[in-house]
Amino acid sequence: MKLSAIKNTLNQLEKIAFQLPNGALVPNHFHVTEVGKITKHFIDCGGTERKEEVANFQLWDANDYDHRLHPDKLLDIIELSEKILQMGDLDIEVEYQGQTIEKFGLEFDGNNFLLTTKQTDCLAKEQCGIPTEKQKTKLSDLNEEPCCSPDGNCC
Repeated sequence: MKLSAIKNTLNQLEKIAFQLPNGALVPNHFHVTEVGKITKHFIDCGGTERKEEVANFQLWDANDYDHRLHPDKLLDIIELSEKILQMGDLDIEVEYQGQTIEKFGLEFDGNNFLLTTKQTDCLAKEQCGIPTEKQKTKLSDLNEEPCCSPDGNCC
């Protein structure tokens, strides 16, 4: 989800709820302790220089049960961050404390903001020697007729 999408969504909500990948909700007394811009400047395993930027939200489950973050307040925090940090319409990454600090993507299902799992990946598969996975076909699914014949000019 991009910043523009969360801002449009927040304008239509009366309350905010974040749902973890296991279906549990982040306690409703959470705080957004940070909205930031993270720049990652790196070289992939193929030697290509890369730069990525994301908007980062850090959720914190405090023992402050008397307060709840309202959509208009989060919208104000986002807009102030965009102005001060000169953020464009960046993808959002969310940090939340699990066994360690976990990073999630963000989607919206019409009711809740969904914290989605993120995966690592190789960005230079063609250069680092990792074989591509071959498509598996059951022999029983093949036609009984041969795909090529000696006089068919296909081989």
